[in-house]
Amino acid sequence: MSSLFSDSLSSFMKSQRGLGVFLLIFTICFVVGFIALSIYLVRLDGVIRSKFEGQRWDIPAKVYARPLEIYNQAPISESNFLQELNMLGYKQANSRNNPGTFVVNGNHVEVHTRGFNFGDSEEVEQILDLTFAQDQILNVQTTHPSDTGITRLEPLLIGGIYPQHNEDRVLIKLATVPKPLVDALIATEDRDFYSHHGISVRGTARAIFSNITGGRRQGGSTLTQQLIKNFFLSPEQTYKRKINEAFMAVLLEMHYSKNEILETYLNEVHLGQNGNYSINGYGLASQFYFGLPLNELNISQQAFLVGLVQGPSFYNPWRNPERAKERRNLVLNNMLVMGTLTQAQYEQEIARPLGVIDKPSMGPTRFPDFMDIVRRQLRAEYQDNDLTNQGLRIFTTLDPVAQTKVESQFKQSVDALVKRNPRALNNLQGAVLIQRPENGELVAVVGSSEDFTGFNRALDAKRQVGSLLKPAIYINAIESGEYNWATLIPDKMISVTSGGKTWTPKNYSGGEHGMVPMVQALEHSYNLAAVNMGQNFGVPAFINNLRKFGVTSDIQPYPSAFLGAVNMSPMEVLSVYSNFATGGFKYPTKAIRAVIDHNGKVLERYGLEVQQTIDPDVAYILNYGLQEVIRSGTGQAAYRSLPSSLNLAGKSGTTNDTRDSWFAGYSGNYVTVVWLGLDNNKITGLTGSSGALPVWTSVMKQLPQQPVNIKQPDGVQWQWIDSTTGYLSAQGCPGAMYIPLLAQKVPSQAISCAVPNYEVPAESPSASDPESTSDPIEHLIDITRN
Repeated sequence: MSSLFSDSLSSFMKSQRGLGVFLLIFTICFVVGFIALSIYLVRLDGVIRSKFEGQRWDIPAKVYARPLEIYNQAPISESNFLQELNMLGYKQANSRNNPGTFVVNGNHVEVHTRGFNFGDSEEVEQILDLTFAQDQILNVQTTHPSDTGITRLEPLLIGGIYPQHNEDRVLIKLATVPKPLVDALIATEDRDFYSHHGISVRGTARAIFSNITGGRRQGGSTLTQQLIKNFFLSPEQTYKRKINEAFMAVLLEMHYSKNEILETYLNEVHLGQNGNYSINGYGLASQFYFGLPLNELNISQQAFLVGLVQGPSFYNPWRNPERAKERRNLVLNNMLVMGTLTQAQYEQEIARPLGVIDKPSMGPTRFPDFMDIVRRQLRAEYQDNDLTNQGLRIFTTLDPVAQTKVESQFKQSVDALVKRNPRALNNLQGAVLIQRPENGELVAVVGSSEDFTGFNRALDAKRQVGSLLKPAIYINAIESGEYNWATLIPDKMISVTSGGKTWTPKNYSGGEHGMVPMVQALEHSYNLAAVNMGQNFGVPAFINNLRKFGVTSDIQPYPSAFLGAVNMSPMEVLSVYSNFATGGFKYPTKAIRAVIDHNGKVLERYGLEVQQTIDPDVAYILNYGLQEVIRSGTGQAAYRSLPSSLNLAGKSGTTNDTRDSWFAGYSGNYVTVVWLGLDNNKITGLTGSSGALPVWTSVMKQLPQQPVNIKQPDGVQWQWIDSTTGYLSAQGCPGAMYIPLLAQKVPSQAISCAVPNYEVPAESPSASDPESTSDPIEHLIDITRN
């Protein structure tokens, strides 16, 4: 017995020691595991708080067109105004009770604006009552008048500068989100959202049971878990990720309110794809699918967006409209079940069509040629990170209505040219640049007759410009005081030796014209006359003019430069002609008005910069010569097609063998340059007048034009001049030309035909000797017009 007891006791003691060892090991493992789990959870918590409390998203810079300014007598036609409203997504309705709607009644338009925060200023939502007449706003009435008398519509979003991962979003605040959308989201994705603590045991169990029993596959993730998956984790389907998702969801709910979590979800959720660009958040999705702000969607449209959460590609409304509608109807039914829709509302909403726009309205950019110029200007001043993740707002100078019309008309005009000679003009390309002369703002840019490929011909196509540079020769002649537009100059053969080589230019039509008035040489673009005049003042003086006007391309110091043997981009040509359009002042070409950060702070405002490049007297006189090109020279086709009252001015340009066709010119409010050519630099057969000029004319017809009205300086007088002698003449006299002259260079002699038109002092011999009238030239002193 004692032996049996002893064995039992020994066995018990061993088992107790084994249990103690086990408990010790278990305790150590538990403590170590607890510490490890705690460290892991602390690390996850740090990840959550770091991102959630920092900059949550990379917000691309958003680029906007100019806002349309509305005021009494604004030069805006009713048709252009309505086009702008349509581009902004405004809807014509029977009433203007809601933002984004307008009513048209004849020449009367009522608009309920959306308002817009420009950062440094704000336009409030209001009602505008506009009356139109004769292509202008005759009268404006508004519910919130401004101190300046000017009201601005919101600017059109024309593109963005995106992060490398190509995500985009329009941030929204929960307070501004329509309640039906939140109701639909909760009813469909997470009915226990406001009661669970990050994970839903009931939802997870329901999903597991349905999946095991072969029912409709369900996800058990709460909105919080979905946010964690999209915001912090990779999309991989592993147990480790699911465990992390659950832990992080609980941690997130410990630190942040339900409303903070919901607002972040509404901005983060993936709702579609536009090419390489991801559509994130309901703010952007509303624009992408419906072309409207979120608060202007009806309930069925909001329900559609909620339905996309389970698969934007699967429920793509353009590829699978029926499937998308079924999903939308399911969401509406969920709302009915949850009591957030009445039966009547449900029946009304389910009967609606999907209502998506014909094609996505959001893309990389709507106007890529213009956007390319904006990007280049920005990247010269900002780091890429600033542009792709700081939420900057870029307000540009683009007129979206003008841009749209110019693009369309340019393509039509080029297509018409190609049809005339498809073999030679196949793949004809071109560029158009339009600028406001009074401030240098770019209005519209076309860099291709096809889709944008990255090569922007408006900036990058450097081609010879032909006769476009001849005005820079005649400026020197006018400045010298030795020449005026009536002065006879030689259009005769000339050979020039330079660099050991002899160059003999020719007129485009061949032959010579002899001695011709200088204005005739310009208006008909005589090459020989231009070279003879250029040689009088030298190549350096000619090049110096071009540099002042903004030409940065390399210019070889050879006489052939007089005839445009200089490679320049359309943008450089625009820079040159803007000097002529302003009466001798250079406003740097700009595509951006202001850059504002996400806090509304103005980082950069591009104000007016001006530099005088031509004496105003000389510029005024030069303008006359360029107007004569349109009236009776190589630009006559424009004079016949556009109102003569516009007093248009310009110059054609044609290069050797008709490889390049140019026309540059201006009205009172637009400077426009057109270039046509082939990328392979082959012959087109188009001159400046037969190619670029018709395009220039058709483009200018799309814009509301104002007459050229350069103020006449005190140092300029208009006089009748005899083209043969250069002396004073009078209207009706043979060979008389009425031209502007430098006041200090007005002739003091007149031909006999003109004597009766001038007062002659009594002491003048011509006044006392009647026989002197037989002399064709009278010597006069202090001549004044009667």
